[in-house]
Amino acid sequence: MRNPLQRKLFAITLGCLLLAAPLSRSGAQADEETETRARLEQLKLAMTRLSSELQDDKRERGSLRAALRKSEVAIGKLQTDIQKTRQKLQWTKNQLAKLHRQREELLIARGEQQELISREIQTAYQMGRQGQLKILLNQEQPNTLARALAYYDYFYQARSAHIEQYLSVLERINVLEPEIASTAEQLQTTQSTLDRQRQKLVIGKRQREQDLANLNATIKTKDGRLQQMASDQRELERLLEVIEEAIAALQTPEDYQSFATLKGQMPWPLRGKPRNRYGKKRGAGTLRWQGLMIPAKEGSTVSAIHHGRVVFADWFRGSGLLLIIDHGDGYMSLYAHNQALLRDVGEWVSAGAEISTVGNSGGQQQAALYFEIRDQGKPTDPTQWLGRG
Repeated sequence: MRNPLQRKLFAITLGCLLLAAPLSRSGAQADEETETRARLEQLKLAMTRLSSELQDDKRERGSLRAALRKSEVAIGKLQTDIQKTRQKLQWTKNQLAKLHRQREELLIARGEQQELISREIQTAYQMGRQGQLKILLNQEQPNTLARALAYYDYFYQARSAHIEQYLSVLERINVLEPEIASTAEQLQTTQSTLDRQRQKLVIGKRQREQDLANLNATIKTKDGRLQQMASDQRELERLLEVIEEAIAALQTPEDYQSFATLKGQMPWPLRGKPRNRYGKKRGAGTLRWQGLMIPAKEGSTVSAIHHGRVVFADWFRGSGLLLIIDHGDGYMSLYAHNQALLRDVGEWVSAGAEISTVGNSGGQQQAALYFEIRDQGKPTDPTQWLGRG
């Protein structure tokens, strides 16, 4: 564990790596974005190293926590893959339904055109018995004869057009049939992929339960749990300190709406009544709640409360799958204990955008979202920032 001076040096060194040169306002916007993303990638690597350091101890609990991390990260990846597969499955189903509707419409059109052509053939047969030659031989009046010949010409042209339309419909049906077969095959393949992913998820959750039980077995007393919570909170503060140093000079868009101006109006990250109050004691110790624990059904969607850039998206000790958004002007929002992370470091998100799903990672027993808002690195009561919901 680093002492305070080492920790400060680490943060300053990382900040120098990321912010060696200020973003140039005269450079192209694309170059600016590329440079910022490169810095965020360096931040991501630094966070990974920091997370690894926090697990790298020789105590038994260190290896057990590493096992829990491995199983929860695997579950998170599977959940993300499953969500993408479900989206693909739904898209394929919609495409197949669309193709079937097109085929039905073409089959109806084919039937109507067959009936129309059949009637025209009968009419042509009856007209053929009279024949144009007979009309000429009857020596009809010139204008009567002209009208009759024009009618014949119109009739045959119309019949030719109907036949062409009929052949076109047949051709479109012939093209459509293999496309339907291919889409149906794709649908079956995607469904099989989803089934395999679900089976792996069941196995992963069983492994996670075992890893969690093994870890909890090493913390036998209430005091031990409180000490562990205090340690986890200190490490989270360390992580936020490093992030704050690293992103201090990252630019925000010129048309960006200030976080502070929307105080009391922001949307909640998800529906639900918190089971704690900000600032209240956590158990019998001296720790106090710095955010809200919002119970929700596992897999429920978590949304960003305000526009910002993702600066952390990974597993972290005590927080599980954690996502942090920088909103500019020193404001950040934290979303912990997720089941799956839907965004990566460097991505811009808008208010209401889906960013994760509710889970119980980080050693929690029940599914819930832990949510914090930070102002200049200090926790602040989320209920003062969010609307009534």
